[in-house]
Amino acid sequence: ASIGSAPQDLKYHGEKSELIIGKNNIIREHATMNPGTESGSMKTIVGDNCLFMMATHVAHDCLIGNNVIMANNATLGGHVIVGDRVLIGGLAAVHQFVRIGDYAVIGGMSGVESDVIPFGRVKGERASLAGLNLIGLERGGFERDQIKTIQKAFKAIFDGDGNLDSRIENVANEHKGNDLVEKIIEFARHRERFGLCQPEQKRA
Repeated sequence: ASIGSAPQDLKYHGEKSELIIGKNNIIREHATMNPGTESGSMKTIVGDNCLFMMATHVAHDCLIGNNVIMANNATLGGHVIVGDRVLIGGLAAVHQFVRIGDYAVIGGMSGVESDVIPFGRVKGERASLAGLNLIGLERGGFERDQIKTIQKAFKAIFDGDGNLDSRIENVANEHKGNDLVEKIIEFARHRERFGLCQPEQKRA
């Protein structure tokens, strides 16, 4: 493995930056992790209890949560943010500056170019939102009623009337006080560089 070697970024000019790795992580052979850069936060941060399988890559200025799994040959571009308990499948590639919310799952061989909501499930060569990570929710100990509420909110956000922003606000008002739905709402509201990864448009 190559841990803490110079970032693969032409803007990096030797500035003293950091790679901070938490506790109980498993980092397998040929994995690479690079420190931050001046154009970012000067830090790449990895949480606790993660598994980085063979030949995974964590680029400069990434922020990785806890209990994340990256399968063989999965790669993160620079400045990517990954939430807690995310699973990234083998050979998947995440574009720089993309955000991935808690409990999301990225299918193998997917190219992720947009932000993935918490609890989302994406797949495809140019990844689209395929639903919710129901297996991850069940394994995470969420109750059936909680999962049904998330499913209802998901449908309203991505398959309701009006534009995306209006649907987000309607769901926020309908589920006010529900922590899990509010996690999705806050994530969606704070999209900046990229839009949200959305379901593939149905063909006529």
